[in-house]
Amino acid sequence: MSLGIIQGDPTIMKSLLKLFLIIAAIFASTFILVKFTGLLSIEQIESWLIYAKQLSPIYVGSLIALLLFADLFIAVPTLTIAILSGFFLGHTYGAIAALIGVLLAGTCGYGISRYYGNSILNFLIKDKKERDEAVDTFNQHGFVMILLSRAMPILPEATACLAGMTKMRFNHFLTAWLLSSVPYILIATFAGSISSIDNPKPAIFAAIGLSGFLWLAWFIYHRVKK
Repeated sequence: MSLGIIQGDPTIMKSLLKLFLIIAAIFASTFILVKFTGLLSIEQIESWLIYAKQLSPIYVGSLIALLLFADLFIAVPTLTIAILSGFFLGHTYGAIAALIGVLLAGTCGYGISRYYGNSILNFLIKDKKERDEAVDTFNQHGFVMILLSRAMPILPEATACLAGMTKMRFNHFLTAWLLSSVPYILIATFAGSISSIDNPKPAIFAAIGLSGFLWLAWFIYHRVKK
């Protein structure tokens, strides 16, 4: 759906789609690996957080940040972890820990992809003119793609890597990443902070509401551009 907003030359769209699918496939493979191996299950993450809380809230915050940073390499349930961050640390400290992890994941994904991006682009798209046009097209639509990427898993990390790979200006990327992440994390951690085992409704409503709102925003943007 994210690349459905791009209008123009089908060849350019095909090039961007190729890049996006390769990156998304890498993240999706880690998600499948996690699911089949049981690594980083919700129950396992909760048990780690309970144990860390018995030691110190600092350990809880560090674990939250580390898990969200690890999302760049191994697919983890970002929204669930953000909600758990608010549940275990409260809204303020939970939001700080989650934002640190998300910011590290985004900037590192951008930086690594920017450093190695030329080699990947040259391998995937042989024609220089086509390559340049594909880069320009992503830079035209990439801000919105990053802004609305949290509508579903994998998209945030994939768009961060695409931003670095296509040499999007860092301040442009960072602005979109923060506009996407900060409200998302603040809402999720607040929902977690007012939830409990006996009353999980705020967390459930937040998860449904955030996903629904972002999907609606994608739909509206796509219709306007079309």
